[in-house]
Amino acid sequence: MKQTVPSLLKMKQDGTKISMVTAYDYTTASIVESAGIDMILVGDSLGMTMMGYEDTLPVTMDDMIHHTRCVTRGAKNTFVVGDMPFLSYQASVEEAVHNAGRFMKEGRAQAVKLEGGARVRPQIKAITEASIPVCAHLGLTPQSVNAFGGFKVQGKNEKTARQLIEDARAIEAAGAFMVVLECVPARLAALISENLSIPTIGIGAGSGCDGQVLVCQDLLGMTPGGFKPKFVRRFAELGEAMKNAFRSYDEEVKSGAFPAQEHTFRIDDALMDTLEKTYKNRRE
Repeated sequence: MKQTVPSLLKMKQDGTKISMVTAYDYTTASIVESAGIDMILVGDSLGMTMMGYEDTLPVTMDDMIHHTRCVTRGAKNTFVVGDMPFLSYQASVEEAVHNAGRFMKEGRAQAVKLEGGARVRPQIKAITEASIPVCAHLGLTPQSVNAFGGFKVQGKNEKTARQLIEDARAIEAAGAFMVVLECVPARLAALISENLSIPTIGIGAGSGCDGQVLVCQDLLGMTPGGFKPKFVRRFAELGEAMKNAFRSYDEEVKSGAFPAQEHTFRIDDALMDTLEKTYKNRRE
C-alpha cells in the first residue's frame, strides 16, 4: 500500500521506523519500490551523484523536475518527495509556491522538501496552504555549505542546539508534515524527535529519529573515489562489482569471446549462401 501523509504520521505514533532512500532515475526507483522502501527522496544531491558538481548549488528546477518525473514513472506506489533546489524558494513566497506546484504538476511528486527553519516558515505555510505537503530539513543543510564553511555537524553547542529545537518547533507550527535532521548529534536529534508530533528522518543523526534516509550511491558502495561519510553504512559494494563487470566485458569484446553463438540470431543458410556469392563476386 502506498504511504500517505497520514500513514507516515501513524508510523511515528506506532513507533514503526520509516525507510527512505534517494533515487534519481526510472530503473533505480523501480528497484527501490520492489524492495518495499517507504519513501523516495529525489534529492538535489543529484548535482553531485548524477551531474558531477562539487555541491548542490548549481542544480536547477528543470534538473529536479526531469529527475523527479523519471522516478515517479518508476515508483508509482512509493511516496516520492521532490527536493527544492537552491534559490527555488528563498527569493519569495510566491516563487516558492509556484516551484512547489511544478513538482506536483510536472514531476508528479507527493511532497516537496526545503531547507531551513524559522526563516522559511512563511514559505512552508504558504506551500501547505496550497495543499502541497512539505518536508523540512534542519541541521547540516547542504545549500548553506558556504555559510557553514563546509560540511560540518550542527548543534554541538548550547546556542545552536537550542536554535535547532526552536526551528523544529517553528516548522511544525508552519505546517510541515516531516523533517529531515542531517548531521545532528544523536541525543539532540532524539530530543527533537520526542518533542515533535511529526516524523523526523535522520541522516547522520542517530537511531532516535523516526526514520532514516541515505543517498543510494552511498549505501550501495557506488561513490566515486570511495568517499564514505561517517554516518554511512555500505549495504553492498556495487561500485566494485560494476567495475569488474565492465572490465570483463572489455576483455571479452577485445578477445572475441563476446558475443558468442548464443548471443546471435540465425538466418536461412541457403539465403546467406546466395547473398555471399552475389556480393563476394561484386567485391572481387
